[in-house]
Amino acid sequence: MSSVPPCPAPRRPSARRLRLLLWTAAVAACAAVFAWYLSPTFVLTLADRLWSCF
Repeated sequence: MSSVPPCPAPRRPSARRLRLLLWTAAVAACAAVFAWYLSPTFVLTLADRLWSCF
């Protein structure tokens, strides 16, 4: 008989870790949008493309 330890069960991320990950993703998305709005040409291009839909 061999004494091989059983494989551990896969661990689920805790609620705290998941919440931290979601907040990090939200802050990163907000920072990216803010950085894009610092570029006037990007904002103008975005407005033109949005306006052309109507």
